[in-house]
Amino acid sequence: MYTIWCEMTEDHKRLLAVFEVRVRDLMALCDKQKRKIDELTDVLNQKEVELQQAKDIIDTLNTKCDNMLTAHMVSANEGELKSARMRLSKLVREVDKCIALLNE
Repeated sequence: MYTIWCEMTEDHKRLLAVFEVRVRDLMALCDKQKRKIDELTDVLNQKEVELQQAKDIIDTLNTKCDNMLTAHMVSANEGELKSARMRLSKLVREVDKCIALLNE
């Protein structure tokens, strides 16, 4: 009976040693996964900052584009207005000539 107990104890020791090794491996894997999560979290935070910067640039460019379109419309309107004034002045001169001819 004593030899059986010793054999069981040896089996238990062996199983305990295997269990300890597996627990250490599992803990090492857990630490590795924690480091990977921290690394990916850092990358995600960096990408979020880059995304926000890109959004800010897009907003700035959209504002500039809107301003340029507005300026173009204003300058086009000013050009059309100047052209209309010149046509009106020409018509007024022609009418003045006609009145002058009629008065002669």
